[in-house]
Amino acid sequence: GEDRWAAAEDAGRLRDALGVAPPRGLPGAFLEPAPGALRELVARYARTHGPFPATDVAHRYGLGPSAILEALGALREDGRVLEGEFRPGGTGREWCGADVLNTLRRRSLAALRKQVEPVEPESLGRLLVDWQGVSARPSSSVARGGPDALLDVVEQLQGATFPASILERDLLPARVPGYRPEDLDTLTAAGEVTWVGRGALGDRDGRLALYLTDALPLLAGPRGEAPSGSLHDRLREHLDRHGASFFGDLLDAAGGGLARPVLDALWDLAWAGEVTNDTPGALRAFLASRGPRAERRRRVGSFRSRRQVPPSAVGRWSRVPVSPAPPSSTEKVKALAEQLLARHGVLTRDAVAFEEVPGGFSAVYPVLRALEEAGRIRRGYFVTGRGGLQFALPGALERLRAPADRDETQAVVLAATDPANPSGASISWPRVDGARLQRAAGAHVVLVDGRLAGFFSRGGRDVAPLLPADEPARTSVARSVAQALGRWCATSGREALGWGGDVAVSLAEG
Repeated sequence: GEDRWAAAEDAGRLRDALGVAPPRGLPGAFLEPAPGALRELVARYARTHGPFPATDVAHRYGLGPSAILEALGALREDGRVLEGEFRPGGTGREWCGADVLNTLRRRSLAALRKQVEPVEPESLGRLLVDWQGVSARPSSSVARGGPDALLDVVEQLQGATFPASILERDLLPARVPGYRPEDLDTLTAAGEVTWVGRGALGDRDGRLALYLTDALPLLAGPRGEAPSGSLHDRLREHLDRHGASFFGDLLDAAGGGLARPVLDALWDLAWAGEVTNDTPGALRAFLASRGPRAERRRRVGSFRSRRQVPPSAVGRWSRVPVSPAPPSSTEKVKALAEQLLARHGVLTRDAVAFEEVPGGFSAVYPVLRALEEAGRIRRGYFVTGRGGLQFALPGALERLRAPADRDETQAVVLAATDPANPSGASISWPRVDGARLQRAAGAHVVLVDGRLAGFFSRGGRDVAPLLPADEPARTSVARSVAQALGRWCATSGREALGWGGDVAVSLAEG
């Protein structure tokens, strides 16, 4: 019932596909039989339209849906069209020409990249603090606490390496309001969380990482150099044969005798990432002790143990879990790339290098590129001075570009080694005459709206204020630093040590 125009050379194709009678007078070359005529008509429709349901094609040519679906199925087998749900808010199956979909992807990515203008590095610092849930007021009753909140924190931080000494002193209290050590005890005892050593730091500290136990096979990095010695071999053999064991059993397996050499060998294996413990109690005692005498004096828990076990050996020791069916290298790289994005929000080449990813940025780049092409993340030049290859989750990108709230300054005190501190990791340390700024255990930084405003060495003995040169910004930032330090000293116990007073004097003089 409609008059339509068609190219004369399509007469044979329209006749064979739709039963249309060609007009008289056409050259014979235009009336040759056309094999697969309907399939070619549907293919042309797909080439010239965006995603469409099969009913649109059936209505266009006045045919039943079954004939169109058969033609679309044949084109799908040839790779000329794709089937899926492509449009936002679409319902049911849709079809799209393969070339059309590639064009849509390319133009969408180009449009998204043009929308993004790079921001200054301090915006990255503000994003990290916000993205990782670091609270400017740790005592806030609004934020969620407890084991569930702690699990969320571990899920975001898993795989990140930091000194063990900051775990419960700085790292977790900054993210979980009212943090309680017993919550971590509960999660490790239940098998939800596993801690893994990543190398010793001196005699009484070490680097470690937390993992959700189920994610450990996918995210665990390569182990360091394995300690060698007869005691180490006996402990490995016993744990491989008997599984999780108390220290008394390990002492017997090592041949009895003095506990100290066996304990030292056990911690060598722990820091090498070979063994772990089902309670952080042993780790706490190890960090607090200063030698054999301190080991004997210290009591762990609210009861007096009747067992002759050093406090830094309590709990059950076991080999770090290994999956019976190890994941493929592709699965591990994919999981690692997604974890880095979950932790950083905006991922730069410097951040990947700092995370010590095996193979560096080039190892995760193919996964990041595939995620971008699938529309799950974005690539662009988001932060100035951080290289051209940067990837971001859409939500993180929105927060990165959001202007700072001028009515409420965000000032936080962090351990210098905290993953939320971008200095020395995602961005470089500023140069300060007479001061050596570094991510050292025991050092702290103050961030004001993401900008580094102060560096304090271990114990607050050396202070490097990093205040703006001009007023009124200088006074405003100094006030925010002082207020943040006051809150932090009161909630962390440093106030009782006189730490805050010395820093306040140095800040005022600076």
